[in-house]
Amino acid sequence: MLDTILFPAIEPLRHGHLPVDELHTLYWECCGNPEGIPVLFLHGGPGSGISATSRRFFDPERYHIILLDQRGSGRSTPLGELRNNTTAHLIADIEALRHMLGIAKWLVFGGSWGSTLALAYSEAHPEHCLGLVLRGIWLGSEAEIDWWANGIRMVFPDAWARYAGHIPEAERDDLLAAYGRRLFSDDPALYLPAARAWAEYENVCAQLLPPPADEVMSDALVTAMGRLEAWYFTHRIFLPPDQLLNQVDRIRHLPCFIAHGRYDMVCPLRYAFQLKAVWPEAQLHVVADAGHTAGEPGIAHALVAATNHFAQHGEFQAFQPPAFSRFA
Repeated sequence: MLDTILFPAIEPLRHGHLPVDELHTLYWECCGNPEGIPVLFLHGGPGSGISATSRRFFDPERYHIILLDQRGSGRSTPLGELRNNTTAHLIADIEALRHMLGIAKWLVFGGSWGSTLALAYSEAHPEHCLGLVLRGIWLGSEAEIDWWANGIRMVFPDAWARYAGHIPEAERDDLLAAYGRRLFSDDPALYLPAARAWAEYENVCAQLLPPPADEVMSDALVTAMGRLEAWYFTHRIFLPPDQLLNQVDRIRHLPCFIAHGRYDMVCPLRYAFQLKAVWPEAQLHVVADAGHTAGEPGIAHALVAATNHFAQHGEFQAFQPPAFSRFA
């Protein structure tokens, strides 16, 4: 079904590697129409990276599509690196890429952790943003992190039992710290099984319906994802509590569209409503038959409708996507 919702697959017009300090080099690519509306795609995770599907939420005739793998993610190097890896570093990297490409302003598009980074970046540099398209709002609060580590067992007790069961009973009073000790280790006998258990838990809980048997991720990629997610969780996303909500006034003048699945267990819907409460001008669309991922048909449909609407109108005032149901 997803192939009938997204734009056809395309290849990059150009791509490259951008050194941002003595340690990190970022992979980036540009697709679509170089004369079109610039749009920046920010992937989730942190640690996952972009894919060929990431390019397909935008009309390639109307958009200049810019994508990058964040520090330690995807094809950026070193993969899984934690040093010099904070939210402030990622914001600076986005600005470095914008300068390199000569982009004055761009639409910022991000889901899950990508929504977090999109908010942090736009609040830091509102003058360089045309607007935001967000999916699966995650504000990085203590409550959200605790929900991920512990609360999801209210809905996925079986998946949580496997995730918690990887940790000896004596350490289960703080699962995040216990996983961190393993994921941040240099011993593959410790970090690799922990990374696999972490990824399985997240993958099972992320979708409304049971996920298909996907291709198994490489050891390097699954380790990078587990390490970086645990790193940012442990450090409370390297931002003061509630900063993303407290600084919304810096971006309230920008058009914003938010798609969020009703049954999102990874990033619960209540936090999208918290954002909407301080940003009433933002258009929040609750997808009735969806969980968390951008691969949920209803979420993909809403995101494509939003990017098409912005390309035509340059705003989201009173915009809501056409009705859609995966079960229709």
